[in-house]
Amino acid sequence: VQLQASGGGSVQSGDSLTLSCAVSGGTFSSLALGWIRQAPGKEREVVGRINGYGDSTDYADSVKGRFTIFRDDSKNTVKLHMKGLRPEDTAVYFCGADRRCQGSAWFTISGIEYWGKGTQVTVSS
Repeated sequence: VQLQASGGGSVQSGDSLTLSCAVSGGTFSSLALGWIRQAPGKEREVVGRINGYGDSTDYADSVKGRFTIFRDDSKNTVKLHMKGLRPEDTAVYFCGADRRCQGSAWFTISGIEYWGKGTQVTVSS
């Protein structure tokens, strides 16, 4: 399974941005998917994740109400729509996948099986 993230960039505080992750190989519908970010000097954190069925999502408290994750099984993509961006959202964002989760489960950061290369998001005040 290969993941290719795109859509990062430099924006102003309050702006919106949508990240996209194209997934190839494997059976997309069986993958638990999500987005993870890592800011300088900080540990990686899962910001949004979605189960294989696509009917359950979970978000970090810091992004609830501002970020939305959604998957398009017809296009083998998972996206992260981010609104109300803040300087503290500045980080490298990675997409991840795990085919070992049952369809209703989210992945855990320690259990992510496949990682895409990151895309930089920089939010200036």
